[in-house]
Amino acid sequence: MRAKITYFVLAAVLVVYFVLVGDRGVLLIREGTPVTVVFGVAVLVMPLIGGWFLWQTTQFARSADRLARELEAEGGLPVDELVRTPGGRIDRDSADAVFAKRRAETEQSPDDWRSWFRLAVAYHDARDTARARKAMQRAIALHDGKPVRAAGG
Repeated sequence: MRAKITYFVLAAVLVVYFVLVGDRGVLLIREGTPVTVVFGVAVLVMPLIGGWFLWQTTQFARSADRLARELEAEGGLPVDELVRTPGGRIDRDSADAVFAKRRAETEQSPDDWRSWFRLAVAYHDARDTARARKAMQRAIALHDGKPVRAAGG
């Protein structure tokens, strides 16, 4: 729950920032000189890109959360079997061992969104965020019946 609150607070701050930047862009365009108009348009592009990115990230998080709830209802969420250091960090060898198990599971069932979801969690635990995101995107696509690219996560 703490992560959701943090996400929404940061998203709200970003939206306020986008509004402020957008306002400055409009002011620059209203100035009317060729240079300020160009700068104003350039400034307006930034909140548009940021808004698109925020929307995509929010949709991704909602979809991943939806899959997590469904998997939890089925009793299929991955069990936390990771060894942790006294400080609470995940032991790298432990994460690698769990990852190997999840990868083998996914190779056996490449069309099962559940195995891709668990693989995404294993990637995340192994601190490979980029591959975790790709694996989760694949899980979401498989779950929703959307076409999936041939390259695995």
